[in-house]
Amino acid sequence: MPETLRFEPTMVCENKTARQLYDAVKANPARAKFGFGSKLAVVNLDLQQAYTRPDLFPKTSYVTHPDQLALINEISALARARSMPVIWTHVAYKPDAGDAGVWGTRTNTPDSLQNIKYDSERHKFDPRVEMDETVDLIFTKRMPSAFFETQLASYLVWHKVDTVLVTGGSTSGCVRATVVDSLAHGYRTIVAEECVADKHESYHYANLTDMQLKYADVITAAEVMAWLKAR
Repeated sequence: MPETLRFEPTMVCENKTARQLYDAVKANPARAKFGFGSKLAVVNLDLQQAYTRPDLFPKTSYVTHPDQLALINEISALARARSMPVIWTHVAYKPDAGDAGVWGTRTNTPDSLQNIKYDSERHKFDPRVEMDETVDLIFTKRMPSAFFETQLASYLVWHKVDTVLVTGGSTSGCVRATVVDSLAHGYRTIVAEECVADKHESYHYANLTDMQLKYADVITAAEVMAWLKAR
């Protein structure tokens, strides 16, 4: 091997915001898509009060699109009416937070992740979400991905799903982690743009860009609903 082989950085640097970069990727007519398969599952991540109610928990909640929950409800109802699975997750930990693992060691304040306790106000789903507990799968997860140490993978196999739609929050956290795992499990993966949220515009759009380029189709809620209505 050449002893002096050395390269200068090739990372692109440009004076654009994360949102501008996302808009440029979205506007590219040559952008390839995974597309929909034949059966979709809706995976709604952590629409619990800790993250959706800035009136109650301003330090941890986030609102990116004002109609996020209404759109999620509409998409979920359309999927449910077509016998396509709807899944809802939320996060909580046992009293000593021992099941949060290393993720719960960086901070320890009343607002910290590991201090979301079972059946607390932070753990409860936002009252605006419309679940059907007779048919929907509802579970508490402990880590970012909805696939990690949960029944989700086997549930999707049983229901013969080939496409996973991810909604909820945060875009840079649990949404991204679930999207990456969804692709790794072999699913066509879709994110409805108006149906995911984050604390900061930069995190939100940077991760939408990354998912769009690598792991998922990021499309509008209207496109998702049009596909469902055509089934």
